[in-house]
Amino acid sequence: MKRLASLSLVGALLLATPAQAAEKLTVMLDWFVNPDHAPLIVAKEKGFFREAGLDVELIAPADPNDPPKMVAAGKADIAVSYQPQQHVQVGEGLPLVRIGTLVSTPLNSLVVLKSGPIQSIKDLKGKKIGFSVGGFESALLNAMLQRHGLTVKDVTLVNVNFSLSPSLITGQVDAVIGAFRNFELNQMDIAGHPGRAFYPEEEGVPSYDELILVANKAKANDKRFRPFIDALERGAQFLLNHPDESWKLFVGAHKELDDELNKRAWRDTLPRFTHSPAALDTQRYSRFAAFLLKEGLIKQAQKVGDVAVELP
Repeated sequence: MKRLASLSLVGALLLATPAQAAEKLTVMLDWFVNPDHAPLIVAKEKGFFREAGLDVELIAPADPNDPPKMVAAGKADIAVSYQPQQHVQVGEGLPLVRIGTLVSTPLNSLVVLKSGPIQSIKDLKGKKIGFSVGGFESALLNAMLQRHGLTVKDVTLVNVNFSLSPSLITGQVDAVIGAFRNFELNQMDIAGHPGRAFYPEEEGVPSYDELILVANKAKANDKRFRPFIDALERGAQFLLNHPDESWKLFVGAHKELDDELNKRAWRDTLPRFTHSPAALDTQRYSRFAAFLLKEGLIKQAQKVGDVAVELP
């Protein structure tokens, strides 16, 4: 009877003890929710973050330039960013470090109308090229042009803000740099004006990670980060194994994205997600830093550890 009473007391104490609350973690997206964020959405909707003891909040920014700055200022835990931007911002003194990867291939591309007169990059001499963001896009373009005996002085650059596809379709420019191959190409095709893309990694630009996850360098050892990255890997693997079910989860959480453009973007982005978000290719980061140094976007060669780490 005493043993039964003791067991009953233990059971009562267990019932009286509240379950350990999940730890809050804020993740600032790089822009509004879209298929580029699929592993994050799947991990959240499948409960992988919750099972890792985390309450993850995904926040779309009002300004896409803000997320890394907010992390640097300690106002968010993690930000979705871009490897090229990461090198430049670290070079400018922001205390940021890459802790994981979402999309492990470039998405950026140089796009022209498929029906137009531009058949190769060398045909761009004397033409107008639209861009949205200066700096890195100009460096990409310059490297691609040089491969064909041209420089940015041989073309006219036109700031079209973020109106890349419309400016090309309406003839405002002859080409655009900065078009994401999984979005703009599909957008143009749906509009009845198919595009032709030239890919930086095939035109002399070292390959790089398009979308990465950055944290404040002083907090890189935060105990929440490794469980977060592990849960994200579960999301990426589920996405790979169950693409149709993952799409239903995605549009179930974001019904406004259930349209033709996002379906096509989803299809084209799936093979570009990393299957191991934590993995870091140090040589890749070194090569890309050397490229940015050559193009004048950073002032000195960077040690990989100053830009990116692989979590223990």
